[in-house]
Amino acid sequence: MREQLETLVNQTYPNLEIIAVDDCSKDSSLQILQEYADKYPFFHFVENEENLGYVKNFEKAILLCKGELIALSDQDDIWDLDKIRLQVEAIGDSQLVYHDSTLIDEEGEPTGKNMSDIINLYKGDNPKTFLFFNCISGHSCLIRKDLLQWALPFHKDFHHDQWLAYVAANVGKIEVIHESLVQYRQHNSSSTDIMNKRKKHNKKYHENRDILKMQKELKWLKHCESYQFNKYPEFVHELVRLFEERLGTFFSFRYSRLLNENYHFLYYIPKYKKASQSAYVFRHVWGMKSKILWARVFG
Repeated sequence: MREQLETLVNQTYPNLEIIAVDDCSKDSSLQILQEYADKYPFFHFVENEENLGYVKNFEKAILLCKGELIALSDQDDIWDLDKIRLQVEAIGDSQLVYHDSTLIDEEGEPTGKNMSDIINLYKGDNPKTFLFFNCISGHSCLIRKDLLQWALPFHKDFHHDQWLAYVAANVGKIEVIHESLVQYRQHNSSSTDIMNKRKKHNKKYHENRDILKMQKELKWLKHCESYQFNKYPEFVHELVRLFEERLGTFFSFRYSRLLNENYHFLYYIPKYKKASQSAYVFRHVWGMKSKILWARVFG
């Protein structure tokens, strides 16, 4: 934690306010936060009386910020000392700016990969890009405070960074810096799994994964559909309708056709696709009933 905090308090950007919210930690976090608050007048921390969970804890921290630009920080990542300065210079008239990150392991050793090696980094103003995937991690964000009027409150069941990206693309635009400004530490217990470690090692991962994955995706899509400032409300409504219909059918031709027509945006983020566009879309012709039947017959 100290390693990360040192890279925050020593940013080259001069006008800093650092807000830390301790969500009922049971380690030495509070003592460390007090140590930094005593040393740096721009460093402030709050201790929660009850655990809020990481999404609502971020919401509380964001609401305590006084600045017009807000950067998020989580885990124990290591920031480039020019990170905030470069993001402030790059944000322009965008609602959100983010950057590439270098992946390191739990011990701080390089993995040899950047985020941009795994996913495409999106720049623009089309919210369709964030309906199925996300390329914007919280630690890489700098947002305008004005974005909060469009994005809050956060829903506790969904990642706040993907929601901020979706909202920013609906009400404005997103800028990207193609430079790594954070060493992004990968933990096996993290809520996100960029390196797919759990997929490779967790034996229970494959159990009912299709059904569970689609149910989770449907819940997220319905949350996006309910957003009152959607740029493409009719499209999102149709996507949700056909996605839900696919859960109870053998074939979903209209759903696969919709994916094909909007493939460039819906599947922009995944970098390595195992099949061509036509082959990938064809897989979505099969409804969940067909998938279940296939699994039962062929194991």
